Amino acid sequence: MRKDIHPKYEKAKIVCLCGNVIETRSTQGEIHVEICSSCHPFFTGKQKLIDTAGRVERFQRKYGDYRKKADKKQ
Repeated sequence: MRKDIHPKYEKAKIVCLCGNVIETRSTQGEIHVEICSSCHPFFTGKQKLIDTAGRVERFQRKYGDYRKKADKKQ
């Protein structure tokens, strides 16, 4: 490998929004993530609604509650 062209590979912390901190190695010192293996629904078995930037509320305002529309058709 050529000298002086590669970034330093040092200890790093990955910090999740749930508060979990994972120690690893990376070229970045600290990495912030929204979901980790401690809070991801696939690993925990619990369904968790993750709303990024109000998308769920925007969808509900635009399309309303689908159950109410289904009841009116019957």
